[in-house]
Amino acid sequence: MTAPDVRSPAADTPGEPLPRYPFSTKGDRLAPELTELRARCPVARVNTNTGEEAWLVTGYELAQDVLRDRRFARSVLAEADSPQQDAPILAPELLDAMNHLQRAGLRDETLKALGRNQPDLPSDWVAEATREGLERMAAEGEPGDLQRNFAEWVSAKCMCRLLGLPFADREWLAARADLDLTMVTPTNEELARNWEEIRAYMAAHMAARRPGEPRGLIDRLADLNEDRQGLTEKQLSNIVSVLFVSGYEDLASFLGVGALNLLQRPEVMDALRERPETMPQCVEELLRCSVVLGNAIPRFVTKDAELGGAEVKQGELILLSLDATNYDPAAFTDPDAFDASRSPNPHLRFGYGRHHCPGAHLVRRHSDTAFRVLLDRFPKLRLAVAPQEVPWHPNRMAIMPAGIPVTW
Repeated sequence: MTAPDVRSPAADTPGEPLPRYPFSTKGDRLAPELTELRARCPVARVNTNTGEEAWLVTGYELAQDVLRDRRFARSVLAEADSPQQDAPILAPELLDAMNHLQRAGLRDETLKALGRNQPDLPSDWVAEATREGLERMAAEGEPGDLQRNFAEWVSAKCMCRLLGLPFADREWLAARADLDLTMVTPTNEELARNWEEIRAYMAAHMAARRPGEPRGLIDRLADLNEDRQGLTEKQLSNIVSVLFVSGYEDLASFLGVGALNLLQRPEVMDALRERPETMPQCVEELLRCSVVLGNAIPRFVTKDAELGGAEVKQGELILLSLDATNYDPAAFTDPDAFDASRSPNPHLRFGYGRHHCPGAHLVRRHSDTAFRVLLDRFPKLRLAVAPQEVPWHPNRMAIMPAGIPVTW
């Protein structure tokens, strides 16, 4: 593919087709179109899944500029007439959950649950939960599916315990989370119906809580909200649904793609077994190089601005490809190489500055634990197929293998 140069008249010539983003929703490698654009045209015009035009940012420093500049907003994208990159936003609080929680006085409780210590998810519990999934895989026999019995299992275990949801409902919940984060397959009506099922489930769960006996974060938020009345019942059930969907999908995606990256580097796995204390640094490199973002981080231009030589106008959509920025040679030495000891490693996987993902500690801490347990349990773990034969779910916002066949 030849992408138009942003400074070329062809970029805005009527009838000239723009490249459609995303270029790929497979996590086996960074799409070559992203590498080409970053090198030649780091702010480029593209078409989104909805057919609307947007600016795609692939450069590291430019992405930082967008994330720190208040002229580029996120919450405005929840408004009815805002441009969309794929699925419609069904309610403002779905895109702006943390600000809604802050205004309602519920943000501190949420950040406490997701923060560095995570009292609901002690590491020994996460380790045991990981072992349960791996033993289930071992009992089923070779080849095993590491995506189902490791990535999705650990993610569902963690999110259900954190939020206080019954693990027995994980398959029902995961299926609806998967559909919600599928970009182009369902109709808008299907998406709305699917989301209403999740929201109604969360509302019923909160309604069944017992005062003073919280089962998890959802109950604690509901109790606090009952006292403060900062959110309607529908707003709160929407927000706790977002916490499950985003938390489950992001962790299951990263654990799967990260595991696949490790499986292609047996020497790295052996080194980690010898020195498990180096796992946190390796997780940072996996966060940098794992291609997990199916769509992009959106921002809305609230005021005309100059960005990387492009004149972006109020009302336009900006898309940040954090996968591409994490391979920018201006920020990372030899970015195509996997360096488990890379330091410093200032990747943008969790955003930047005030736009930092509140789930970062959860992903870091529990990935560290889960990968340690995985490598310890299976000292001879290997892919059962060639890397290029690993299947992928199509059109996912959080890129995810459809299965990771392994032997041990």
